[in-house]
Amino acid sequence: MQLNVIDQSPIREGGNASEAIHESVKLAQVTEKLGYKRYWVAEHHASQGLACSAPEILISAIAASTQSIRVGSGGVMLLHYSPMKVAEQFQTLQILYKNRIDLGLGRAIGGHQKVASRLSFDRELIPLEAYEAMICELLGYFREKKSDFDLANGIVVQPVIETFPAMWILGSSDASAIIAGKYGLPFCFAEFLNPLSGEEILKIYRDNFQASVFITEPQAAVALSALCADSQSLAETIASSRYCWQFRRGKIPSIDAAETFQYSDAEIDYVNYLKTVDVLGSANDVGRKLRARAEKYAVDEFFLLTTTYNLADRIRSYELIAEEFQLSNVVGK
Repeated sequence: MQLNVIDQSPIREGGNASEAIHESVKLAQVTEKLGYKRYWVAEHHASQGLACSAPEILISAIAASTQSIRVGSGGVMLLHYSPMKVAEQFQTLQILYKNRIDLGLGRAIGGHQKVASRLSFDRELIPLEAYEAMICELLGYFREKKSDFDLANGIVVQPVIETFPAMWILGSSDASAIIAGKYGLPFCFAEFLNPLSGEEILKIYRDNFQASVFITEPQAAVALSALCADSQSLAETIASSRYCWQFRRGKIPSIDAAETFQYSDAEIDYVNYLKTVDVLGSANDVGRKLRARAEKYAVDEFFLLTTTYNLADRIRSYELIAEEFQLSNVVGK
């Protein structure tokens, strides 16, 4: 099983965005040594609790601070940007960091609509229906050194490179799965956003898959919420910060603040539900749950999203999971 990291650069109460960004770099260094294969950073805008607004810049900082782990976006919200500019950015990253860059793409807006309009120069929202056309344009830049699109328009996307970044489609819906399959791209299903429909959506991806110059067989992964501690009860205590954060504005609350938070009955029910769907518990618990997910989804690659108040708890979680799956024994293979 291949295990990877997806990171949203959480900002704790009493902390700041600068600390969160530097902690992302540190966590990447730690997880590389533990044997994780990919480190992806998310894109969110105008969030009080997440500092990950510029993944292409954070990718560069992380890749410069590591040696072998693949670094990428989880993902770039393409509707905000020019496909050509995204191609230029990631081709530059690929040159700088020795062909270990992943370009994960999403069609969400990574924030509310008012924020999305501010990210557009003309303040007009690009409709979701435009996403597929933007993917097609981006693929035109990445298929070969000079695609028909480039020649017809007299465009050369610099810097010209020999090996393009690995492209992925990220999503939690059948629409993203269909696009990934149609254009022959790897697909990462975001279970942490949609814990109920994974089997169906991955089947849609595989049923719609067409071989391409990128991959010839379907390549699927699953991104999910995971938190590992020395016991199930301790894992639930640490996770209480993230659960509480979902019901209040601001930064990630401390465990003490989470434990004194006044939940409504509906909120309590939702937290109890999350405890059943998250990959949460001791190393043995997490190992069992991940292996069950691998069988359920017929995948052998996972991205683990772990949000805690303390960086030490995040690091410990990744350490315990690495030990459970003996990741250090396969480093370099």
